[in-house]
This record gives sequence, structure tokens and C-alpha cells, in this order.
Amino acid sequence: MNLDPEAELRLVERLKRRDEAAFNVFVRTYEQKVFALVLRMLGNRADAQDLAQEVFVTVFRSIDSFRGDSRLGTWLYRVAVNHCKNRMKYLDRRATRAHDAIEDAHEASVADGGATGGRPDRPDESAEGSELEGVIQRALASLDEEHRTLLILRELESLPYEDIMLITGLPEGTVKSRLHRARAALREAIERRAGYKIPE
Repeated sequence: MNLDPEAELRLVERLKRRDEAAFNVFVRTYEQKVFALVLRMLGNRADAQDLAQEVFVTVFRSIDSFRGDSRLGTWLYRVAVNHCKNRMKYLDRRATRAHDAIEDAHEASVADGGATGGRPDRPDESAEGSELEGVIQRALASLDEEHRTLLILRELESLPYEDIMLITGLPEGTVKSRLHRARAALREAIERRAGYKIPE
């Protein structure tokens, strides 16, 4: 990502010696990229800040398992993506429980003849920027975990296929074919939300 191979090797050696100054350099070097990746994956700034910190702590604790088969930044991305997947599963379970509770409250309110409260705020609806950007962000968030991950790594982070293969553990052909399907799914989701067809 940012360090040349020699500087990266020296940094890894210092990290393995639990050098705190090296950890600070490591965080300063990668924190913006990791936060951007995690924010794109989760769509919520507060969750992204918490998770980005967890990623760095995890890497610092498990740096001895880094064998140098890839760049340090690529390995860091892999850790971040895995953390995001785990967090998304947790959030999905929590959202399902919250949705069930809201449905129960709605049914009880209707049964009592009372009015229902406003719908809860959605984190993805607070997207900054233009209306189209918000549509795109919501469309991206609606995709399944794998499609979203591949699109973020390739289209937003501009990672080469080789890095994406290392991060996801998928062979190149699979990455390319699933990316093709992911782009089609994103296009369909954007068109559905925007209410018009995107010109070819």
C-alpha cells in the first residue's frame, strides 16, 4: 500500500518484537485506508471506527502469524474484511431481532387503535453527498456480503486481482466471474432505487 518492501519488512520485524513505536507507525500508515474500507463495508461511521480499531489490535496481537506470503497491507485488508463479515452477520442478526420487535410493537399498536411511531433511522440514509451517491451507497449496502466485498476491493479500493485473490481466498477466474455478477446486481439495485434504467 504505502511502504516499499524493505521498509515494510523492517516494520514487520519491529512489530513482531512488540515495538510500540512501530505499531504507531503502522497505524498512521494504514488507518485511513482501513477506515475507508470498513466504512464502505458497514455503511455506518460509528461501527466503522470501532471495528477499524479492533482490526489494528487483532493484527498487532497476531503479527507472528504473518508469514510474508503477501504484502503487509494485503494481509491487513484480509483481516479487515474478515472482521467486517463477522460484524455484518452480527448486525444482520440484531436487525432481524429489532425488526421482529418493531413488527410486534406495530401489531400491538394497531390492535389498540393507536398510531405507530416514525420508522427508525437507517444508517445508510445519512450518506453524504448527492442523491445519486446516496442511491449508490444504499444499493451497494443491499448486495450480499460477497458481492459487496468484491466490488469494494476492486472498484472502490482499486486493488489488483492478485491482492483480491489473497484477501478472499478465491481463484482468479472465480473473482472475475463473481465480480461480473456483482456489477450486474449493483446496476439492478441502483436502477430499482433510482427508478430509471442506466444507459448502456
